[in-house]
Amino acid sequence: MTTSTVLGRAASCLEHFAGGLCLTLVASAFLHVASAQAQTAPAAAPAPAVAAPAPRAPGDGPALWVIRDADSTVYLFGTIHMLRPGAAWGSDKVDAAFDSASEVWFEVVNPDDENALMSAVRDHGFAPDRPLSSRLSPEEKARLDTVVRSMGGDPAQIDPMRPWFAATMIGMTPLTTAGYDPTQGVEMNLRNRALAAGKTLRGFETLDQQMAGLASMSEDGETTYLRHYLATYDTAAEQLDRAVAGWTIGDLDAMAVYARSNGRDISDEAHELFLARRNADWAGQIETLLAGSGTAFIAVGSAHLVGEDSVQSLLAAKGIRAVRQ
Repeated sequence: MTTSTVLGRAASCLEHFAGGLCLTLVASAFLHVASAQAQTAPAAAPAPAVAAPAPRAPGDGPALWVIRDADSTVYLFGTIHMLRPGAAWGSDKVDAAFDSASEVWFEVVNPDDENALMSAVRDHGFAPDRPLSSRLSPEEKARLDTVVRSMGGDPAQIDPMRPWFAATMIGMTPLTTAGYDPTQGVEMNLRNRALAAGKTLRGFETLDQQMAGLASMSEDGETTYLRHYLATYDTAAEQLDRAVAGWTIGDLDAMAVYARSNGRDISDEAHELFLARRNADWAGQIETLLAGSGTAFIAVGSAHLVGEDSVQSLLAAKGIRAVRQ
C-alpha cells in the first residue's frame, strides 16, 4: 500500500469519525483539513472569518498573566483548542490585552495549512510496514477494534497508523461527537481577530516540529500512549467538560488536573515530550522577545501554563516574573 493511499484512507476515516486530544492542536488541525480533503461535492464559498470577541465568561473568565520590563509587555493566555459553538470565555481584561498587542503568538501560526499539515502527517504519522496489529496484544487489538467500530470506522483504516497518531484520533473522536469543534477553539477566534486587525502572527513551532515531537516517543511510549486513550475513550468528553468548566472561571487546579491526566499520568516520557521540553523552548523564545520592545499577546494551550514545568515556572528560573491579572 502506498503512502498516499494510506494518507487518503486516514483522511476519509477521520472525516467519517468526525460525524459520529492526544488533545493537541495538531489533532484538531488534521481533523479540520482531512474533513475538507474528503469532500466529494464542490465546497460552498467559505464564510467570512469571524472576528468578533467571544461571548462573556462568568466572573473574571480564564486566567491571564502579564510580564513587563522597561520597554516590553507580554501577556500569557491559556487556551482550549476545541470548544462547543457559542462557548463563553471572553473577558474585558483579555480583550484589552489582546487589543493592545501588535504581535500575537500561538503554538503554531498556520494550523489550517493543508500542504504543511499533510506533509507532516505523511512523514510522521504512519508506519505501514509496522501496523498496529503487530504492536498490540490480542486483547489490546480487540479493544482497539471495538473502539474503532463504535466510531463507525473500519479497523483496517487505522492499522497503518503509528500508535501516537491513532491515539490522537481516538482521543479526538468522543470530543467531536460530544459537540466540541476545533474551528470553535480559542486559537481560531483569536487568529481571525488578529488577521482582521492587521496584527503580526508568530508561532513558537512549526506543524512539522510539533508532529515530529509527538513522533519522537519510544516504541513502548507510543503503545502506552495509545493504551491510555483506549482506556479513557468512554470518559474523555466528561473529563474535558470538567476542564472547560474550570478553565472558564480561571480555576488553575482544574486545569492542572487535566494537564496531568494527559501527560505525567500517562508516562514521564509523555510529560517530557509534550509539555516540559516544549515549555523550556518557549520560555527561551519569550526571554528573547522581552529583550526587544513592544507588546505581545501569547495564546497557548492551558496545560502549558499550569502545574510542574509550566512556562511561568521556567521563566521564573530565569528571573522573569509573570503576574496573574
